[in-house]
Amino acid sequence: MMWAMQNPTPLSVLDLSPIVEGGDAALALRCSLELARHAESLGYRRYWVAEHHNMDGVASSATAVLVGHIAGGTQSIRVGSGGVMLPNHAPLVVAEQFGTLATLYPGRIDLGLGRAPGTDRLTMQALRRHLNSGDEEAGFPRDVMELQAYLGDGSPGQAVRAIPGTGTHVPIWLLGSSLYSAQLAAHLGLPFAFASHFAPEMLLQALSIYRSTYRPSAAWPKPYAMVGVNVVAAETDEEAAYWFTSLQQRFLGMQRGRRGPLPRPIAPEVMETLWSPQEKAGVQRMLAATAVGSAHSVSQQLAALVEQTGADELIVAGAIHSHTARLRSYALLAEEVMPQLADTAV
Repeated sequence: MMWAMQNPTPLSVLDLSPIVEGGDAALALRCSLELARHAESLGYRRYWVAEHHNMDGVASSATAVLVGHIAGGTQSIRVGSGGVMLPNHAPLVVAEQFGTLATLYPGRIDLGLGRAPGTDRLTMQALRRHLNSGDEEAGFPRDVMELQAYLGDGSPGQAVRAIPGTGTHVPIWLLGSSLYSAQLAAHLGLPFAFASHFAPEMLLQALSIYRSTYRPSAAWPKPYAMVGVNVVAAETDEEAAYWFTSLQQRFLGMQRGRRGPLPRPIAPEVMETLWSPQEKAGVQRMLAATAVGSAHSVSQQLAALVEQTGADELIVAGAIHSHTARLRSYALLAEEVMPQLADTAV
């Protein structure tokens, strides 16, 4: 189904604080704050960090801590989680963390929630040992509603409250890469973000279900869908293709069950020697929601994605080994792509 763009499409940033080959977690976290300040100056709407654990290439495991660090180092951009993996945490703890953040930085904090563990089974057991697979499936809707209650106005006689948290009304988003979270977001009247930057296969079906079954809520009378997309923008298509090989190598490693720091880029022709045809096809499927090239090329690819999905907002993941090239990629998006997305709105 093709969707007409009705309004300019906001762009936001999704950051996993990538630890690059030759770098470390301290460098990754410094780069995240610099990128957040950069994004704020360029007009991006929000800056989200994602929870992952036991991964050598990701420094954003203590997500609430990093949200506070970035919010404290910026002035106006919305900062949040993309997302907190709720099965790993007690809802009250999450409510207290994000209630505290909302109290410190009023009107700037988002709480995106996912139901995946964000890690392997052994690490999930280390995070919250009493859960099993049945608890995860049945417990997620219950935990989301419990969180809503803690962050809402409270009720008379409520025995357990989040302090800070009660009355902060931190916006809750549901995140997912399947139909389940789309259905739950529609049922609860919440905004929905689809993780198409690594799992795009069900994107259109999930958005259709979300919109067609949406039940309006007081805070969100209409459905609001955000679509994740990888973007590598550079001065030329050739330069962008070079930087993109880091992400291709990372996803190839995932296909082979290997994870690690974000690899250094290599020549695209060398990349062709690293994978089998089957592996290449698998990586291409996972990276289908990706725009790579010059600003002109990327703007065309993103406009097509918005037209196809009717996305209310795009959240851009930009894993590039060079921090300077990463900053430039987001600058090209803001300076040349944002205005073109606005100009194509009808």
